[in-house]
Amino acid sequence: MSGADVVLSFVGSQAKVQKSGMVFPQNLPERSWERIGTDLRELVNSSAWWLADWLLFGEATYGWRRYKEAIERTGLDYQTLRNYAWVARRFELHRRRDSLSFAHHAEVARLAPPEQDYWLRKAEQQKWSRNELRRSVRASLAVQSDTAEAPGSGDEKQEVPRLAESAAAEKRQQKVTKLTIELSAGQLEYFSKAAAAHGLPVDKWVTQVLETADRRTA
Repeated sequence: MSGADVVLSFVGSQAKVQKSGMVFPQNLPERSWERIGTDLRELVNSSAWWLADWLLFGEATYGWRRYKEAIERTGLDYQTLRNYAWVARRFELHRRRDSLSFAHHAEVARLAPPEQDYWLRKAEQQKWSRNELRRSVRASLAVQSDTAEAPGSGDEKQEVPRLAESAAAEKRQQKVTKLTIELSAGQLEYFSKAAAAHGLPVDKWVTQVLETADRRTA
């Protein structure tokens, strides 16, 4: 089967497919044009998985030397093929989400499987693009572990906190203790004047004083 035949199986016979391009009839309905674009997107996304699985099969069956053959057969460089294979190895076939791209999966590939599933499910539900998923993961990790690097971004490797630990840390950060202070009429008047001098209500002024004292004794 030729490459043109593979593309035609996705886009149908309304467009003329050649190795170097695609020709469309002048009377092509707009809806058909839209569908072809969607099918081509799926073809591009699937091809990354197909290449990765093809490479993993060759590696497992014929050994590491098959990378040289893979480079010659695909025209892709070694690192690209290694990245494809690494992502595919991190996601068993049943855990891959057809509604999300290969790039979505690559964004969370460094995470543990439960975290991968969590973020992919969120991306699927929210219909996030790859970039939106990346931003959400980075923002979460920045809050949880004081880092803005997202896993799967291609940057330096780092330890990724577990969701349970992160959730517990976030819960601790959000915990608020209610403190009741009894004041005499004279004390309340004095504190109110002091707060007014700072342009604050008395409760906020007291909180600010306590926070300042805490930093001085830390």
